[in-house]
Amino acid sequence: MSRDALKAAKRVVVKVGTRVATREDGALAVGRLGQLMEELAALHADGIQVLLVSSGAVGVGARRLGLPAQPADIRDRQAAATAGQAGLMSFYDELGRRLGLKTAQVLLIEADFHSRRRYRNLSENLERLLELGALPVINENDSVSTAGLDPERQRVFGDNDRLAALVASAMGADALILLSNVPGVLHEGEVLERWDPALDLDLVGKSVGGTGGMQAKVDSALVSSAAGVACVIGSGFDPGVVREVLSGVPTGTFFPPDPQGNRRRRWLAYATAPRCWVQVNEGAALALRTHGASLLAVGVDQVFGEFPAGEAIAIHGPEGQVLAHGIAGCGASEMREKLGESGHRPLIHRDDVVLLPETP
Repeated sequence: MSRDALKAAKRVVVKVGTRVATREDGALAVGRLGQLMEELAALHADGIQVLLVSSGAVGVGARRLGLPAQPADIRDRQAAATAGQAGLMSFYDELGRRLGLKTAQVLLIEADFHSRRRYRNLSENLERLLELGALPVINENDSVSTAGLDPERQRVFGDNDRLAALVASAMGADALILLSNVPGVLHEGEVLERWDPALDLDLVGKSVGGTGGMQAKVDSALVSSAAGVACVIGSGFDPGVVREVLSGVPTGTFFPPDPQGNRRRRWLAYATAPRCWVQVNEGAALALRTHGASLLAVGVDQVFGEFPAGEAIAIHGPEGQVLAHGIAGCGASEMREKLGESGHRPLIHRDDVVLLPETP
């Protein structure tokens, strides 16, 4: 797929990074955000549905509360995020009204992605907001969840780049635009126009004032691509960048979408971070990897955690490596009772198993 397909995009997710949304002192970058909102209003007037995922709440809140721009203490970061959300949303709401946009704040936590039912409810809610002509402004609800503030925790989304990719997948968006303080993925000092997985790129490091970095953006772009959503990483400092991307202009780094995939399976693979898991033996691991088999009780060595039937759990190999995610066909207690049995009723049906990429 070429960039020309972006010209036909009718539903777009735009993510604004911390360095784009705020100045170095944590105050809102009013000029940049104002210009961006004018672009989004113009897209809306052209009949294009837009969802905005915005960082910046921590910096804004820290400034309001007299804290350092990036507080080290997790409680201070949570307090800053809580205070900053009010200021951030107030800005978007007031500017949106001036531009004829109806904004709607959407705050998410990990549980909204763990549960298939909540994930579906989220999609339906956002769908209705778009039908009503609203601009959803989305962020993680750090007032009740520290997942995006604590870098040590395993999480569904620890930065708004991944959150934006998951929203784009859930909503079946045509394009995801990740705006940052860099012009795209760099290769030998030049912007890589189209993502090439064969290149050896140095993506280490995070943006000043942000929680992620280029690695986080690339990982999120690949999630978007795997979900069938085209993605571009570009500079939020360039006026008109959103319009350029959607006009097929070769700006930023383009990640073409994978046309294959199933929304339910994408949710299971990318939108869940299971806290419970089963460990399987070598035979079961081989059957899962090479034959796409169901998981039978005879192949399970141990069950970790407590969970009901229908919960998303991880499947670990004999060495502890994560092989797949799956939907439990029965609860943890029943699984433990069946361990070692040779019955043919699966603990996890093959249709409810999604293999994950092997890691070195």
